[in-house]
Amino acid sequence: MLPRSGDVLHVTRAASVQFLRPIMFRVIRVLDWPTYDGWLWLDGYELNAAGDAVSRRSIFVQREGLRQLQAAPTPRQHTVRARRPVVRTPVRVG
Repeated sequence: MLPRSGDVLHVTRAASVQFLRPIMFRVIRVLDWPTYDGWLWLDGYELNAAGDAVSRRSIFVQREGLRQLQAAPTPRQHTVRARRPVVRTPVRVG
């Protein structure tokens, strides 16, 4: 699973040994920094129990150790509305 912007992940020791205490993490982006095979740099926010962002972090994790708690919302379709033609009338000056 490759995370997307907006995904909320549960990051545990399975993702990296640095996470003895698991965290919830909202992804901003997957960084394209060089890594080992199967590892990722993620940029995002650490979340508290209420789901509020408490700190911005960049973390180095194994892709297979991530567990998705909440998927990013699907983007809305862009709707194009037809514009009404402008009615121009002569104006008398003077």
